Amino acid sequence: MPIIKSAKKRVKVARKATVRNSKTKRSLRVAIKAFQTAVTGGKKTAGDTHSKAQSAIDKAAKKGVMHKNKAARKKKQLAAQAK
Repeated sequence: MPIIKSAKKRVKVARKATVRNSKTKRSLRVAIKAFQTAVTGGKKTAGDTHSKAQSAIDKAAKKGVMHKNKAARKKKQLAAQAK
């Protein structure tokens, strides 16, 4: 356990950031999985879920949860699946 005041604050900040990042990652995984099930099921809502998945990827990259190049690669893979 930290003794110095600034170290205590960093523990609090890191804990809050961890919760925030895990929520972003969870919503990202849910969006991607929904898109993949729509594509494999051949549903007509694949276009809608594709845009939601891309939006989730962009948000994760913007928040620093995912690297921007990885986000671009994932978006490209989703677009290839959508075809």
